[in-house]
Formats: sequence, C-alpha cells, structure tokens
Amino acid sequence: MKPFLIIETGKPVPTLKRQGGFPDWIRVASGLHVRDVKVCNVEAGEKLPDAKGFTGVLVTGSGSMVTERHDWSERSAEWLNDAAHKGQSIFGICYGHQLLAQTLGGSVDYNPRGREMGTISIKLHPHAKDDALFASLPEEIDAHSTHQQTVLTAPSDATVLAYSDKDDCQAFRWKDNVWGVQFHPEFSTEHMREYIHVRRMALIQEGSEPKAMRKAVSAAPDARRVLRNFVLHAQSRA
Repeated sequence: MKPFLIIETGKPVPTLKRQGGFPDWIRVASGLHVRDVKVCNVEAGEKLPDAKGFTGVLVTGSGSMVTERHDWSERSAEWLNDAAHKGQSIFGICYGHQLLAQTLGGSVDYNPRGREMGTISIKLHPHAKDDALFASLPEEIDAHSTHQQTVLTAPSDATVLAYSDKDDCQAFRWKDNVWGVQFHPEFSTEHMREYIHVRRMALIQEGSEPKAMRKAVSAAPDARRVLRNFVLHAQSRA
C-alpha cells in the first residue's frame, strides 16, 4: 500500500524538541510504522510531491497563524485544495484544520472567545453518528487543545461534527474525503502539560490558572481514536 504523507507546517515548543516533531507524534499516535510515512516540511521550503502517490494526507499543527498567509502556507493551501477536489483522503490538525477550512471556502481568524487550552470536553453533534471517523465515539470526549485562532465559518460543503464551550467548529468533514479537527489527537498528557507550562505567563495574564490546568490534564484516548479511524478509513478507500 502507498504511504501516508505528513505535511509539516511547524514545530512543537522547543522544550519538547527531544521528543521529536509533530510528524513523529502523529505517526506514533496513528499506529503507523516509519516506513508507512513520508514527511514534507513545507515550512522549511520543501516542495510537496504528487498527491497520487499516497494513501492519505495528514497536516500538522504549527506555531504560525493561518491569517499570516506565509508563502509556504499559501502554496500548501493550493495543493490541498487541488488534492481535496480530486478525492484524496486528508486529515488536518489545528493549523491544518484551519488551513483546510480556509482553502475550501471557510473563514479563519482569532477566536473571539479567547485562547482554548488544556484537556477540554468535545461534544459531538447527533449527525456525527453517521460519520466514518466519529461514529464509534461517545457523545462527549476529552481532547487536548491549544489554539488562539479558529474556524469562524466552515466551508459551505462541510458538515460540522463537534464543538466545545469555546469553539463551535472543533471538527468538520468536507464531502466524504476531508476532515479537520481543532484539537490535537496526537498529544500525550506530557505534551499537553508542557504546552501549558510554556504558555503559563500568557495564561496568567488572561486570567487562567496554569497550575490547575496542568493538574486537570488527563488522557484522551477517544480523541486519538479519531486519528486512527482516519488512517483505517483512508486505507479502505485506497
């Protein structure tokens, strides 16, 4: 079977460097072997290959903002738009989720409800029970999250599948081959706690309590199942 392509759009916080990058975390969380994955670091200027050579595509998170419209991001958006319309199976995480939404006709900007961070509760819409990735999940799941921007308006051809207290579009499906999730299914509890620690000063200034947030971090196996379900679904379509 053809490998999966992971489009790397950024790196984790520097204090987690020894644990690898987003592609490593995604590969491990999705259950894929290193031989089943090819990574393209678009942020570093690498050219995206032909999408036809892959079973599916995964787009990572990033420290950048979609609204900054970096050249590498805009080129990636064009590539993703073309691949999506040609039926490629695509899964975007955080930045990847937002980039997919924007290139497919939605809108992205800073979340008017503010930063969302920590282990949060994600609620599924009733129609998510008919979705290939979410059908097997309970109506409410825990997930790790860290973001300031969000999908304000989903693409017109998209179905919003899940939401949280601070975000109305935690997950969407576009047609039958593209998914985006605002949360991080690849994060471990250690990743989440370190992100909170690194952002602690900003969180305090915003009125949050990072110590309590770190203590409240818990495992999020159902969120990880969404990622693994995408891999299985893409393989079934290949």
